[in-house]
Amino acid sequence: MKYTAKYSSHVIGPDGDVLTLNNLPPPDLKRWVARRKAEVITAVNGGLLTMPEACARYSISLEELLEWQRHYEAEGLEGLRASNRHDGHMPDSLH
Repeated sequence: MKYTAKYSSHVIGPDGDVLTLNNLPPPDLKRWVARRKAEVITAVNGGLLTMPEACARYSISLEELLEWQRHYEAEGLEGLRASNRHDGHMPDSLH
C-alpha cells in the first residue's frame, strides 16, 4: 500500500485509460461498482490523490479505502465486487 504525495497530473487506470482529476468518479457517487473503486485506488497509488483526499472527496473512511485496496491487490477487480465480499457464506470446501 502506498501513501504518496500528489505528484501526478494523470495515471493509467485499471482498464488502460488515462485518469485525471477531471475524469475520476464523481464525488457524489452513490453506487460503487468494482471499476470505479479500482479507479480511485489507482489514482491514490499513482499519486493523483492522497488517501486523505480520496476519503474526503468520496466521503468514505480510511478503513473502507484500505479494505478496497486490500481486496484489489489480492484479487483484482473481482475482489472489489460487492457480491463477493462478506456474504456470510463459506465455500463448500471449507465446511
